[in-house]
Amino acid sequence: GLLICWFIIIIAFRQEFQGQLPGATLPPTRPFTPLLKRSSLVVVGLMVAFLLGMPIITTACAAAGLLLISRLRPNRLLELDWELLAFFAGLFAITGAIEATGISEQFFIAVQSLLANSVPGLSLITAILSNIVSNVPAVLLLQTTIPAQANPQQAWLTLAMASTLAGNFTLLGSAATLIVAELAGQKGVHLEFGAYLRVGIPVTLLTLAFGIVWLMLAFS
Repeated sequence: GLLICWFIIIIAFRQEFQGQLPGATLPPTRPFTPLLKRSSLVVVGLMVAFLLGMPIITTACAAAGLLLISRLRPNRLLELDWELLAFFAGLFAITGAIEATGISEQFFIAVQSLLANSVPGLSLITAILSNIVSNVPAVLLLQTTIPAQANPQQAWLTLAMASTLAGNFTLLGSAATLIVAELAGQKGVHLEFGAYLRVGIPVTLLTLAFGIVWLMLAFS
């Protein structure tokens, strides 16, 4: 997948990679050793908890809470991107409303022929939803359809694969892409929707095709 991304970016923006790239001057870093040690300890504990099968949400919140109370500074909260957090909160609220009102159920009934026992079909529906409500809310909507599949393990892997890769299609496809776009804007670099599609479309189509073939062969 990374090789495909590299190849497409080089082709789409080949003029920008001609000649010698200017060197970047990075500000000197001053690591705060006590915080670094605490953070490392919490991260290791988090990984161990995941490996032991503990609930992901509870464990992640507990780890974040430990880091917060270990060095609580209210002014740090002002540095959070509250607009982006509100945006995602709104996405999940809309997703919940779609599910509660039965809209998602009616949609899944209409596309049942695509969802039923089909890696390509489930990948297609996942890709479409991921670029309407973003990939994480799309997974929350689609999770109810997975147990009914003939091979739930294959269906879960398909959902994970397709939602991850389809998030590269547009700027709205994934939270990570939106965060990068937001940070780039703060640095004076504006990611245009059309320019992103020049890379997003081919990268998504190629990686999705590879993932579909891989999962079909793995469970054949």
